Amino acid sequence: MFKRIIPLILLITILGASSEKSSNVISFNQFGGKANSKENASVVAVRLIEFLQSRDASTPLTVKFPKGRYDFYEDGAFEKVYYISNHDQVNPKKIGFAIEDLSNITIDGQGSEFVFHGRMIPFALLNSSNITLKNFSIDYEVPALRQLNVLEVDKVNNKVIVDISPKNNYRVDNNKLILLGETYELEPVSSMGFREDKRLTYKRGDLSFNPKTVSEIAPNKFILKDWYQINETTPGERFVLRSYYRPTPGVFVSECLNTVLKNVQVHYAEGMGLIAQMSENITLDRFSVCLKGKKDPRYFTTQADATHFSACKGKIISKNGLYENMADDAINVHGTYLRVTQRVDDHTLRGKYMHNQAWGFKWGESGDNVQFVESEKMELVGNHHINTIKSIKAIDKPSEFGAKEFEITFVDALPEVISESGKFGIENLTWTPEVIFSNNIIRNNRARGALFSTHKQVICENNVFDHTHGTAILLCGDCNGWYETGACKNVIIRNNKFINALTANYQFTNALISIYPEIPNLQDQQKYFHSGIVIENNTFDMFDRPILYAKSTDGIMFKENKITYNNDFKPFHWNTHLFLFEKVDNVSIINNRFGKELDKETDIKVTLSSSEAIRLNNNK
Repeated sequence: MFKRIIPLILLITILGASSEKSSNVISFNQFGGKANSKENASVVAVRLIEFLQSRDASTPLTVKFPKGRYDFYEDGAFEKVYYISNHDQVNPKKIGFAIEDLSNITIDGQGSEFVFHGRMIPFALLNSSNITLKNFSIDYEVPALRQLNVLEVDKVNNKVIVDISPKNNYRVDNNKLILLGETYELEPVSSMGFREDKRLTYKRGDLSFNPKTVSEIAPNKFILKDWYQINETTPGERFVLRSYYRPTPGVFVSECLNTVLKNVQVHYAEGMGLIAQMSENITLDRFSVCLKGKKDPRYFTTQADATHFSACKGKIISKNGLYENMADDAINVHGTYLRVTQRVDDHTLRGKYMHNQAWGFKWGESGDNVQFVESEKMELVGNHHINTIKSIKAIDKPSEFGAKEFEITFVDALPEVISESGKFGIENLTWTPEVIFSNNIIRNNRARGALFSTHKQVICENNVFDHTHGTAILLCGDCNGWYETGACKNVIIRNNKFINALTANYQFTNALISIYPEIPNLQDQQKYFHSGIVIENNTFDMFDRPILYAKSTDGIMFKENKITYNNDFKPFHWNTHLFLFEKVDNVSIINNRFGKELDKETDIKVTLSSSEAIRLNNNK
């Protein structure tokens, strides 16, 4: 933190404000902030946070911003080392508002625009409780993502003429397009194709951006030569250029209690819109990752997920949001498996974070309940699955901060089979949340819509999934690649509307709803992974066939849903079945309206299951 002495006159002003009738409300301009001035609001934010840390935290306080635009620059901003789940662990980071060790604070933008310059995290909330952020938007002056507008296509000479937006802030170097941020530069390696109506292009998922040459023919105008997409494109299509780099989310929440975001819009972030880790009770109400309306010239929002929750607990509520044009999912809820690296003794294991974007932060605490999974078959190990952490310590760092590997001692003796000679994961059951995802709109985004991996109840209801490029809903679980826990036990998917999902293929996209744990040795698995899935009263407006795929699941109820078909796109998916099941049991498909009689031979394919696993009744 930058240490500064608040000027005496400013302190007097603050204290004077605190003696007024509304003593629980202060204004950002009392610390020198000026709306619509283009002055550096980062230094003002530092003064504000220093004041908040000096006050009595037991009294609720609201900080109001006079409505307007506020510009935040790297110079004079907070500089911190943070380890952020599912992001690139590059440090230090610049932060607009570093809200640390605070309680009972509301930040009310009153409709303001917060615009950030360079590579910054707008809001970081750490070790804080009862923090509310509301009524403002987050954007960046120069985003790292850009888009190319196709003007002319010359297939004979294998070239295409494009212009770039937002304009400027680039250079052409050795026939390569280099994108310039205000404090950084990057070379885009991937792209997303969009139609003029801002929907992702049919049948084209992740597209490499690798033209042989890029030539500038006028300011913001180029010829791309020998790019494999030239024969597939037409004038008017947009290609959003991106890397896979995730340095800075829009909002970062870590080890917090009772966090609320209300009426907040994230228009861009070079990472996720919001990422929360090891936090309890988070409510998003009208939190959106979205464009600036229909006339916004941009076709993109965030570099990655709109919202992401890693190893949280309590209740996650996400309602009334708009999630659109992201480069990844609208919501992903999961924990993180540690891979067993050593059996120290019968009560002690060493375990390690394995994914290169998920390490460095606290994994668990004494008293947490855990269970163990055999990775190849994704089966629980031992007759009594739940154990308790007696002690945990980092072994590659002085503390969990920045650590990858931990030594964990458990209350009960470990199953004999667990050791480094096999492939085993440790799952923290305490840090798993209930989820309510309701009344949201998810549209025109890459990859998938909603991902849930928690053994506690999930309610996904009254949402509209409109042209998600891949699967609309995914229930996963993987201790082999992403190392994201865990098994779902109680999921209700009801009263949602699905419109033309799955117009391209990505990982885990076997059907519109995909129950897809990653299990390398499914053949030898004895115990099912997921269970207790109810899919009811939904409307599916589809151009293709695959509705539901499920693997290693015991208990699926698919009932009272309505399926209609359109001719908006030509069917193309490799899965030509309405229902595709691998190793399932207790599946009921009842009282649905398909527009025709369900044909068990052609509409349903079942493998590694008994013929009695599927029950059909009264489908029309």
